[in-house]
Amino acid sequence: MANQNQAGRCKQQIVSIIAGLIAGSTALIGFGSDSFVESLSGSIMLWRFRSRKTISEEQEEKLEARAVRLIGIAFLVFAAYVIFESVQKLYFREPPDPSLLGIIIALASIVVMPVLYLIKVRTARRIASRSLLADSKQTLACVLLSVALLIGLGMNYLYAIWWADPAPGVMIPIFLVREGYEAIQNKDLCC
Repeated sequence: MANQNQAGRCKQQIVSIIAGLIAGSTALIGFGSDSFVESLSGSIMLWRFRSRKTISEEQEEKLEARAVRLIGIAFLVFAAYVIFESVQKLYFREPPDPSLLGIIIALASIVVMPVLYLIKVRTARRIASRSLLADSKQTLACVLLSVALLIGLGMNYLYAIWWADPAPGVMIPIFLVREGYEAIQNKDLCC
């Protein structure tokens, strides 16, 4: 099941990034990149839990802390990318082409990702895993980015408001940086 989930995310990443490159959409490329970072986070979770029953409690705590920090770094890398791309598009006034495919991708994500987020949060609380809770925040970031993507692409598609595409990319990194910082500091995650 985990491999099928990873394969589905990989397809979403590729389609989102290609559609974003074709349309010149920062939001769509950022969304595809977020899917990549979320897949990286999922891979960290697979690594984290692969030997759960065969290690000591002390080793498990060290793995948990390392996984949380790695996910925090993934948040910061993603935040830097999104802010750079968004500011660059806004500064140079680079309008994206309208993207119906991007709108469809955003709608599909808005339906699927909240369910995945809730499943991850419930599981993390049930097994008391800070790293899985951090991973769930990657999924929540994907939900927020999906909403911003849909709004931006929709406004550009319907009303030709070009700046609606990169503008959310200036705000979303605030969430990403906060979560990344908290994870790296190995403190309790917000929310």
